[in-house]
Formats: sequence, C-alpha cells, structure tokens
Amino acid sequence: MKPIGPIALATAALFLAAPAFAYDGTNCKAPGNCWEPKPGYPDKVAGSKYDPQHDPAELSRQGEAIAAMEQRNAWRVHHFRTTGSFEYNVRKIPGYDESAQPPAE
Repeated sequence: MKPIGPIALATAALFLAAPAFAYDGTNCKAPGNCWEPKPGYPDKVAGSKYDPQHDPAELSRQGEAIAAMEQRNAWRVHHFRTTGSFEYNVRKIPGYDESAQPPAE
C-alpha cells in the first residue's frame, strides 16, 4: 500500500503556499515599505484634486477646542490634587472659571 495521504497533503500545502512565494519585492522602497500610488496619482498632492484644502477657520476652531480641553483637564488635576477625589464635571469643581487657569499650588 502506497502512502498517498502524506503526498497529497504535501502537494496541497505547496499549492496553497505558492502565492506567498510569488512576490519578489522588486517594487519595495525598503523591506516592508511596498506602498505604491495608483496610476495617475500625482507626485505632489498640494494643488491637485487630491489636496484636502483644509479650511483655516475650521483648523483654528479645532485649536481652540483643544486649548479649552487642556484647561478643563488642568482644573480636574488641580481638584484631584487638593481633594483626592476625581470630578469629571468641571462645573461641580468649586472655584471653576472657564476663562481662568486653576490656582497655582
């Protein structure tokens, strides 16, 4: 009796692994850096149809929101250091003023 099972299994394994061996990496800039743009994608994005053209007003609003978030976090840290309890809602923190920084320790 001939061992057909192991031979068939080895053949199937080689057949399924063939796509992994087919890529030779010739288009990679570095090992693991194989991204290529689609045909027609410009070398320089600025000024092309792919340029997102961010609105300066939107970017400044985002910066203001981040500054307000950091100020609220400073009030939370101040309250935690003075009382030992964390309060998420800054309006419940005594002395909170959204236009002022927390007192220095």
